[in-house]
Amino acid sequence: MGLGKAIELANKNIEVYHTKLTKLRDSYMHQVFEKIPNVRLNGHPEKRLPGNANMTFEGVEVGSLLLLLSANGIYASGGSACNSKSTTPSHVLTAIGCSREEAKSTLRATFGEDNTTEEVDYVVAKLQNFVERLRK
Repeated sequence: MGLGKAIELANKNIEVYHTKLTKLRDSYMHQVFEKIPNVRLNGHPEKRLPGNANMTFEGVEVGSLLLLLSANGIYASGGSACNSKSTTPSHVLTAIGCSREEAKSTLRATFGEDNTTEEVDYVVAKLQNFVERLRK
């Protein structure tokens, strides 16, 4: 297959793909804000990647949260994508105004084309439980 054909195939359903990811992300963000207190979205609410939600959960150490999520089949990351392999607070988050403490309480959820609304609901339910538990 030539490069031109590969690009054509990749772009063929891009709008459908972006629409689906945006709906999943927006559902996730809406549910998190509705069900979990003291959460802040990092970045613009709409001008962001369609499947990406980066949120700070006040009073939660994200490392502990990631362990609980992982044990339940949920894979997310702390901080920003460009800092995902580091334990130091993300320079991106500190540059947009997060304190070092807030950056250490930040979770990045990313959704893909294979994710479903049921999975988003599952993630939010687990997240609500774990955040409540970790804040106690």
